[in-house]
Amino acid sequence: MEDTTIIRTEDLTKAYGTKIAVNHLGLQIRRGEIFGLLGPNGAGKTTTILMLLGLTEPTQGRAFIDGFDCTRQSMQVKRITGYMPDNVGFYGDMTGRENLRFTARLNGIPENEIDPLIDSLLEKVGMKYAADQKTETYSKGMHQRLGIADVLIKDPEVIIMDEPTTGLDPEGMREFLNLIKQLSVQDGKTILVSSHQLYQIQQICDRVGIFVDGSLIACGGIDELGTQIAAEGHYMLEIETKPCDSRFLGFLRGLSSITDISKEGNTFVISSSEDLRSEITKYLGTNEYKLLHMHQKGGDLDEIYRVYFEEAEKEGDDHNGKG
Repeated sequence: MEDTTIIRTEDLTKAYGTKIAVNHLGLQIRRGEIFGLLGPNGAGKTTTILMLLGLTEPTQGRAFIDGFDCTRQSMQVKRITGYMPDNVGFYGDMTGRENLRFTARLNGIPENEIDPLIDSLLEKVGMKYAADQKTETYSKGMHQRLGIADVLIKDPEVIIMDEPTTGLDPEGMREFLNLIKQLSVQDGKTILVSSHQLYQIQQICDRVGIFVDGSLIACGGIDELGTQIAAEGHYMLEIETKPCDSRFLGFLRGLSSITDISKEGNTFVISSSEDLRSEITKYLGTNEYKLLHMHQKGGDLDEIYRVYFEEAEKEGDDHNGKG
């Protein structure tokens, strides 16, 4: 049976003195999927990427891309891996086409193949109209799309993107995310996206890994993680009623499984260890309240991230207290 794993880390660790930037990371990314490595700035995402690219050596453990050791076989890894940093650098006094031609020559593309290849890539990323403009005139979104064309010059199996959506306007964001999805679905590329922008990444990722303080604290599909936090007793319910009064609030406070209640306008936001929708709906009907809105949160990435992040912080505080 064919191994579907293309990126694998084993006990991958990076320390800078006493600071642990990446902490015993064990990760498997499947061939052809879009994987989101999510976490706040300073969580260890970029350090992980640098180790995958062979640009910094791990303190402990190993990383592999398509079977090649990222440290010992870094040249082989670079041949099959394209990297797009958060700020894509181009020569501003050269056109987009000239920049791509420069990259093609660096990658040893035969001279007679360069221009047809560039034309096809410019078409793919929607940049033919600006190909002969100097890149110093490009917007952020144009830079990012040209950056994908630049990465695709060598036709990599794996594309690693570090915070690629930072600074994009909503339309540029939509176009860019569609392009990333196309690379996976139509072209079969494996894409690792590092980001702290949860909502955008949720739209395109097959699976996500949540990274906090150098540790991978959760990994899986978004639906899978949402089901998991519910099974662990993390529920958040939004409910709007008419009237939205102190009697209803008193009823809520009397429910033993509720851990927190807040009010946003006329909406109660309820955290609990159980699914309370049936019990609350019964109370509202019996007491002649009008239910205007009810939504059980937990399946979206923001809520998943909040729960796991808070648990990681709590465990860190408990550990520090014991120390």
